[in-house]
Amino acid sequence: MARVEEIEVLVAHSERATPRVGDVFLKIDTDQSRTDVEVEAMAMAPLPTPEVLWRKPPVLALAAVPGTALGHLGRPSTASPAAWAAAGAAVRMLHDAPLPPWPGRSPDEIASDLDAECSWLVGNGVLPADLVTRNREVAEAALRPWTPVFTHGDLQTNHVFVDGDEITGVIDWSEAARGDALHDLAILTLGYEQHLGDVIAGYGTDVDLDVIRAWWSLRSLVAVRWLVGHGFDPSSPGCEFDVLRSRM
Repeated sequence: MARVEEIEVLVAHSERATPRVGDVFLKIDTDQSRTDVEVEAMAMAPLPTPEVLWRKPPVLALAAVPGTALGHLGRPSTASPAAWAAAGAAVRMLHDAPLPPWPGRSPDEIASDLDAECSWLVGNGVLPADLVTRNREVAEAALRPWTPVFTHGDLQTNHVFVDGDEITGVIDWSEAARGDALHDLAILTLGYEQHLGDVIAGYGTDVDLDVIRAWWSLRSLVAVRWLVGHGFDPSSPGCEFDVLRSRM
């Protein structure tokens, strides 16, 4: 009898679901504009991306990329320093590519969201007011004008795949847009400050470390409500709450 592939549900919440069947990922999204961005961004990106097998809204079928994730927030990364440097080099290649035709979010839009999330965190007693205030002050450094580049927009370590010291694929492009280069570098190293030097070495140019740290605080502050509402735990060791506490 032929082996029957099992279904593995990787993501499942009210907005999106991603089951995996063998080497095929079925991304189901209620917002087809995100899928439009993902497909176009993957076609434009100068990096290895998943092959689009077929698309029939609301489902996008993608082939698995080889390798293993660079890391998973809250767990130590087993990837080598050279793999982290290769990730930095890949990010630089993306940032040097032609801009996508659609815009990203402005500093003013991001600041408005940040203020709203900080008010929610304090008003609902989710985090101490002094912790939120301190990180809001740190985050201010990110809210400056920047020269837009082609950014991935959600470059978490579990979206970057490696085999040994080589990048084999970058997944989940639905937030790609024109944006701040240092945002991508910050999201890649969120919770992995010890690997920041390797990433910057691969990136190949000096960066403003204060802005990187600002994006760490900003990302962690604005993500909490969404994470809690979708069944994730930002208080897990090494995750968003620990990132915020490290700035005190």
